[in-house]
Amino acid sequence: MIELIVFDVDGTLTNGQITYSSNGDEFKSFDVSDGLAIAVWTRNLGKKVAIITGRNSSITEKRAKELNVSHIYQGVKNKLEVLEEILKKESLTLSQVAAIGDDLNDYKMLKNVGLSFTPANGTQYLKDFVNVVCKKRGGEGAAREMIEYIIKKDGMEKEFLNAWV
Repeated sequence: MIELIVFDVDGTLTNGQITYSSNGDEFKSFDVSDGLAIAVWTRNLGKKVAIITGRNSSITEKRAKELNVSHIYQGVKNKLEVLEEILKKESLTLSQVAAIGDDLNDYKMLKNVGLSFTPANGTQYLKDFVNVVCKKRGGEGAAREMIEYIIKKDGMEKEFLNAWV
């Protein structure tokens, strides 16, 4: 059973575009349906979420807090190493982890988790070995699709649906 979901951010929770204003302000867009599913996963189902991303962004920090994300690590080069630290803290194993990423910096982490995903816009290198290639693109429902897949696989549909009632 999956106890921890790990998300990359750019290209997974967002569409991968980073927009800057003339003042240097950074803009990212997150999908509301992704956020709702993540919130139910953490708040209603009592499961854990981690964000492990290669970039640093105050926007990512803000979104993680809104969604009750248990662990947030930014500016990470070796995502598998950070994930192993989280697993020690949570007394979990790699087989209890599902992760989603879209590019080569996610490769080692995705190769080692129990259940791996990439969004439709993920690189072909990841599509060739992950367990599930999502139909949705990053920032456009891929995270929601991932969570619904896990909910069905682990037989938690009743609990997931009851969160809405």
